[in-house]
This record gives sequence, C-alpha cells and structure tokens, in this order.
Amino acid sequence: MYELIKQENAARRGVFTTVHGTVQTPAFMNVATAGAIKGALDAGDLRAARCQVMLSNTYHLHLRPGDETVRAMGGIRTFAKWDGPVLTDSGGFQVFSLAKLRNIREEGVTFASHIDGRRIFMGPEESMRIQSNLGSTVAMAFDECVENPAEYAYAKESAARTARWLERCKAEMRRLNGSGDAVNPDQLLFGINQGATFQDIRIDHMQRIAEMDLDGYAIGGLAVGEPTEVMYEIIEAVEPHMPKTKIRYLMGVGTPGNIIEAVYRGVDLFDCVMPSRNARHGHVFTEEGVRNLMNAKYALDDAPIDPTCDCPVCRTHSRAYLHHLFKAGEMLAMRLAVFHNLYFYNRLLERIREALDAGTYEAFYRENRGKFDVRI
Repeated sequence: MYELIKQENAARRGVFTTVHGTVQTPAFMNVATAGAIKGALDAGDLRAARCQVMLSNTYHLHLRPGDETVRAMGGIRTFAKWDGPVLTDSGGFQVFSLAKLRNIREEGVTFASHIDGRRIFMGPEESMRIQSNLGSTVAMAFDECVENPAEYAYAKESAARTARWLERCKAEMRRLNGSGDAVNPDQLLFGINQGATFQDIRIDHMQRIAEMDLDGYAIGGLAVGEPTEVMYEIIEAVEPHMPKTKIRYLMGVGTPGNIIEAVYRGVDLFDCVMPSRNARHGHVFTEEGVRNLMNAKYALDDAPIDPTCDCPVCRTHSRAYLHHLFKAGEMLAMRLAVFHNLYFYNRLLERIREALDAGTYEAFYRENRGKFDVRI
C-alpha cells in the first residue's frame, strides 16, 4: 500500500508498506541482478549502505541457478539473506536486449539463452510463475521493451500487446497467490507503461493500464538511447494519467541528476546499474561530481573519495589507496568503490526526502539538479 504524505508541486513524499517492510519514498533500489551486487557486496553490505529495497532479475535467476532452486531455498530473500523488500523485474527487458534470436507472438516470446543458446519460452504466465517461485515482494508484469527510435505503428501495436499481457499477468498472479503454496502469497504486481517516445501512445497506454487497479505503476522503455530531455517530456506527459494513490517507478534510471529531475516530475522509485557498474571502472560519485580514481593525479592523494561523505570507505581509505588497488587489479578496489557509490545514492535519496519533508525541494532541485553528474 502506498500512502502519499505530502506533495511539493509534482514531487511526492510517501510511504510504501509491504509484507516485507516499509519503504520511505522517493527511494532507490539497489540492483542485485543474480541475488548479489556486482562488486562483491552481500545483503549485509546493502544494509550498511542504507539500502531499503533490493532488485533482482527474473531472467538471470531463471537461467541460473533456476527459479525452482531458489524456491527450494525459501525464496530470494532467504537465499540471499536479505530481510527487506525485493522487487523482481519480469525478464522482458533482458529477453529483448540480451537474446540474439527471439520470436515475439501473442502467447509470449521464444528466445535463445545468452548463456548456452538453448531455446526458452517466456510469456506473462511463465514470468509470473518464475517470480512466484522467487517469492519477491513485488513482481513486475511481463512487457515488451521497444528499442528507440521505434516506428510509430510498431510501438502502438507493442503497447497494445503489453496491455493484453498485463491482464494475463494479473489473472495468473491472483491464481498463484491463492494457490496455498506460494512462497509469498502477498506478492504485489506493478504494471509497466510503454509506447516508445510517442506521447499519445504513452498516454493511451497509461490510461488503459490505470483502470486495472494494480499495486504500482512503472514507466519502462526509457533511458535506452533517447535524448534525456525526451525522457523528461515523456514523464511529464504520462504523470497526470498515473493513479495518484499508487507508487510510481521509473525503470533503469539513472544518474543522480536524472533522479533529481524525475522526482521533480512526480516519480517515487528508481533503479539503475550505473552506481555499481561505474564504480567497478573507478568512477565514483561525490558532492563535487564524478571522480575517476584511475587518474594519475590520485596516486599521492591522501584525501577520502568525498570529504563530505560519512560512509565507511570515506572514513577509512584514501583516494591514493583506491587508485593503487585499481592499478594493481585488486578485487577490493571494486568492492570499496561500489559500496561508496551505493551509499552515495541512498544518502542522496535521504536528502531528497528530507527536503520534501521540510518543504524545500524546489530549492534543493535548483541547487543540485546538474551538480552531481559533472566529471571532475
């Protein structure tokens, strides 16, 4: 259940209550694709990084170790030893981005595994069954993520099919939750708005899926190649048609600046691989902007990554030490940098919530909107 506590223009401050815990929003979900954060972080590290929600991937867990295995281990939360809410995405994005060979039809999608090439079929019912086996707090509906730029006719056809798939997802989840043997019989379902970069398709699709009275609504298919300003325009076009009493999720976004902008436009929930992926290559987020620890200028720099940050990495280690670890190819380099970036993101969302609580988000937005994405 989502409760809207207060609103400042379009920006929303809320609380999302689930069977696995309460989430203060706006919030960032930390991406643990296969049940772990890339960079050697576990569930305990996530708690230390002030994480509220862990996100795992239906496609990857289905292929390895297999959703039946995760079910046998008590579900993804027990398996990974994470005691908070977990959101699993539907596998749709990975089917369309990773699978080299795929055949889309009304029933679902047949595709080749990116691991071993074996043929797999996934449709709305299969995605819901896999996510039921994973026992996540929130399951995402199975959708088609269309590549941008897309042809208008295909984007419209795809959005209509995604809406029909959503009806099937809802029916199958109702059946699974009531079956008597679900890992999580209180599993929630979020629908996903699609329509490429065409505002009329997006609005029509959002209006259609809003009528289905789901637990939450996501905007998908953005941050996949279109200009940033187009993404913001789509959010602004869709937002008035999203149910005010349901949580709103912008999938796969983004930089700190993207998040600040999207909160300003009425979004509650975010996820992105960027903080962990960039950290593994030495790029860390700071109050001053993005710092590349691989640069030679940090070889003798005894300052922390970010002097304003109180994370354990910044309290303990220097830029020179992390520079050395990256140059030496030590795994610890990735672990420390990833931890810092996740802490930075979660702390940023805390600061956003604090500004909303104080009624000062407009000022926070004006001061910080482009600040954190600048390369130092």
